Amino acid sequence: MFKAQINVTLRKSILDPKGKAAREALHNLGYNKVSDVRIGKYIELNIEAADEAEARSLAQISCEKLLANEVMEDFVITITKTD
Repeated sequence: MFKAQINVTLRKSILDPKGKAAREALHNLGYNKVSDVRIGKYIELNIEAADEAEARSLAQISCEKLLANEVMEDFVITITKTD
C-alpha cells in the first residue's frame, strides 16, 4: 500500500484571486512582510500497487485525468510506502 500526497497549485502565469485576497487580508492584519500568497489544494490517495513506480503512475494519471487542470495548474506528487 502506498500513499500519494499531491499538491496542486495554479501556474505562475495564472492570476490567483484567492491568493491576492488572502495577501490583502494578511496586510490588513498587520502582516506586511508577506509579499505573495498562492492558494492551491492538497489531495491524498491511498493506492494498492505492487511497487512505487506503479503507485506514482496511477497518481500521475489520476491528476492528468481528473484531479488537476493541466492548462492552469501544476502538481507535485510524493509517494510513501505505508503498512
